[in-house]
Amino acid sequence: MRYHIIIDTERCKGCELCVEVCPKRVLGMTTGLNARGAHYAVVVNGGNCIGCLQCADICPEAAIQIEQETD
Repeated sequence: MRYHIIIDTERCKGCELCVEVCPKRVLGMTTGLNARGAHYAVVVNGGNCIGCLQCADICPEAAIQIEQETD
């Protein structure tokens, strides 16, 4: 099963909680800045996502969604 991670980069405040909680190291932080002036989360290893939703659950800004990909 594959999952698609959607990150609202403009809502991200750069707290890195999602990066720390991911058991498969799917997320990382960009060197760029969003409109809030924060480094934001990005998908770096999307194929490793197991759909655990830990990143979405811990995000204080509700900036992450996980969708199951359909074949």
